[in-house]
Amino acid sequence: MARSFVIRNIPNFLSGYRILALPFLAWSVWAHNDKLFIILLSVNLITDILDGLIARSFKLETEFGAKLDSIADIGTYIMAFAGMFVLHPEFVRNHRPEFILILTLYIIPQVVSLIKFKRSPSLHLYSNKITGYIQGIFIFTFFNFGYWAPYFYFMIAASCLAYLEELVCVLYLKRMRSNVKTVYHVVKQRKNAA
Repeated sequence: MARSFVIRNIPNFLSGYRILALPFLAWSVWAHNDKLFIILLSVNLITDILDGLIARSFKLETEFGAKLDSIADIGTYIMAFAGMFVLHPEFVRNHRPEFILILTLYIIPQVVSLIKFKRSPSLHLYSNKITGYIQGIFIFTFFNFGYWAPYFYFMIAASCLAYLEELVCVLYLKRMRSNVKTVYHVVKQRKNAA
């Protein structure tokens, strides 16, 4: 029984770790400690991949786990952008329109979901998962190896498409659900329910 409890909760433990790491990430940004920041951020990005893989592989996906993962994701990406703004302000200034665009497209579905469902979305769309990996690779390589323009613009385009799909899903859903996969699945489920 205890072993089953631990295995079932490994994805939640990993998400919980990412949440607990957020104050340390914030301190490393405030202290301008680039090395500690990239180590903590890299561990958060890796555990983000692991919690999802474990949950999907062992059929451990739960509503609570999806919400916990979403909180950890939001916190990690806020810290990643904070690190970029504080530790590399010239890069952010030089790419202000791109950052404004993806932040705006990220925020809109969050706000719409809060108004419509009184909670942030935890849809876990395939596009968001793939984009999370793409963004994670960009953040990791940027802090470790520097800026590479083609990948940066690829990341921006992928982010915009994923956030637009999330917005369409939030607008189309009658009640918030987790792990809905794609906008196609949302539309198909709604038609089948009618």
